[in-house]
Amino acid sequence: MKSGMRVLALDHVNIIAGDLDAACAFYADLLGLERRDAPSPMSPQAAQWLHDGEGRAVLHINSVDCPRSFNREAASGPTGSIHHVALRCEGYDAMIERLDARQADYQSSALPSIGLRQIFVHDPNGVLIELNFFGN
Repeated sequence: MKSGMRVLALDHVNIIAGDLDAACAFYADLLGLERRDAPSPMSPQAAQWLHDGEGRAVLHINSVDCPRSFNREAASGPTGSIHHVALRCEGYDAMIERLDARQADYQSSALPSIGLRQIFVHDPNGVLIELNFFGN
């Protein structure tokens, strides 16, 4: 490994939402993430951040018209080159119960050779979310 710069972890995923409130509610309700206003100068109507149990802002949800530091065409809907976003999780059975209670459309699979169970579900913007559960 080269010395100097190294990647420590995935910091966050940014999702452009046609309906900011619906997207935030989806992630907060389904994954138990805490919704907070994004820091200024972003407005709460344009950007919300969803935090994990450690207080990390792992999902940044922006409205279509939210100003961006790196400006390029942005739209909600089909996710272009990104196929899916994967999150490492725990509590597989509780997630299945939560999805069933919502009557959510999801698929599950397993890779027993590495002790992995997976759940795949789409968010309100068509982003495919892969939930990975190792050993539980």
